[in-house]
Amino acid sequence: MIVSTTNTIEGRRIVEYKGVVTGEAILGANIFRDFFAGIRDIVGGRSGAYEKSLREAREIALREMEEEALRCGCNAVIGVDLDYENIAAGSGSMLMVSASGTAVVIE
Repeated sequence: MIVSTTNTIEGRRIVEYKGVVTGEAILGANIFRDFFAGIRDIVGGRSGAYEKSLREAREIALREMEEEALRCGCNAVIGVDLDYENIAAGSGSMLMVSASGTAVVIE
């Protein structure tokens, strides 16, 4: 599966557009609590634990998007966009990572 933020794949021809595909991952409020509890992980203004959680969420969202494209019979996703959103939920908040793109068949 080729996944690209561009609208074309150099050297490949798009033969069919199947539509928009998406994937989402949500990090619960506990990740923020863990982040602040693990403040000792911060080195140079960065938290390795928090970055790892964000990376995992991004990978989940991309994987779900790719799986949806495969179910459509596609072998590539173009125009991929990643979004990060805060969601208020009751007394806490969550972070949603979403990936979207256009599922295509290339040759």
